[in-house]
Amino acid sequence: MMRSMHYRAPLWLPGGNLQTIWPALYARRVQGARPSFRRERWDTPDGDFIDVDWLQPGAGATLLVLFHGLEGSSDSHYAQAFAGYARDHGLAYAVPHFRGCSGELNRAPRAYHSGDFEEIGWILARFRARHTGPIVAVGVSLGGNALLRWAGEMGESAGRLVSAVAAVCAPLDLAAGGHAIGRGFNRQVYTRMFLQTMKPKALQKLAQHPGLFDGVALRAARDLYTFDDVFTAPLHGFAGVEDYWARASAKPHLPRIRIPALAVNAQNDPFVPAASLPRPHEVGPHVTLWQPRHGGHVGFAGGRWPGHVRPMPEAVGQWLLDHSGVSGGRHG
Repeated sequence: MMRSMHYRAPLWLPGGNLQTIWPALYARRVQGARPSFRRERWDTPDGDFIDVDWLQPGAGATLLVLFHGLEGSSDSHYAQAFAGYARDHGLAYAVPHFRGCSGELNRAPRAYHSGDFEEIGWILARFRARHTGPIVAVGVSLGGNALLRWAGEMGESAGRLVSAVAAVCAPLDLAAGGHAIGRGFNRQVYTRMFLQTMKPKALQKLAQHPGLFDGVALRAARDLYTFDDVFTAPLHGFAGVEDYWARASAKPHLPRIRIPALAVNAQNDPFVPAASLPRPHEVGPHVTLWQPRHGGHVGFAGGRWPGHVRPMPEAVGQWLLDHSGVSGGRHG
């Protein structure tokens, strides 16, 4: 189903790049005090760990779980904005960090990737085992692709764990997004920004597990294509970057989703070419597409300068609540 998010960018914030960069760095994230999280460490079945940051845990409330994007965390602007939404609407809220993203290097000879649906499933099962109220989940960028990839993989059984899912600015066609971020302005700004943290963490992983991958090739990497080919793909069982991008992309699996699912993508997202976005005939009846003309990559700022980032969490959060099986804003 196709419909509009009814989002219009402020006149003072033109263009996809500005609508991406300004909200992440300068726009207001929450109303009132900054959210204060409580951290909890979960041991994984393979002897590793992930860290989960909690806000207002409540067994009977609706739980909103957020899966962050590439190199994101509970401190990311969108995670803070969703925390503010959860606090305002009486929701329990949790941000599980992908391995290595909580500020401490993980132990296992692996990291995380865009199609990590097994990890998504394990995390959601842990939440379901301890939480008695409804659970809804939102994934942002990389986390959104992984979440929809999981929903497609699970089909009908996804409903045992969550009531509804949403993906915000997910690169559902990883090849299209990967090539787009490797060109021109994107390469000079966004690729460089990501590699500034990804390469040192990968080299720490190599020191932790000598011989895990080709360190010389990784040091020479100047784009995500090469980084994924040298590091991400081989560490997670893919033959190479092309195999990884093809098998991890959620877009081919969208028709298999059997729970309410929302995919939000701005048409001027610098990372995600509009031509690669799914069309209504490419998704099943359980998937709703919101593709506003503006918003950038996880931007969607609103209000007067310097703006705030509440329009997207409010729209997506309300959609999730509407499809959670519980009416109204406050629960439990």
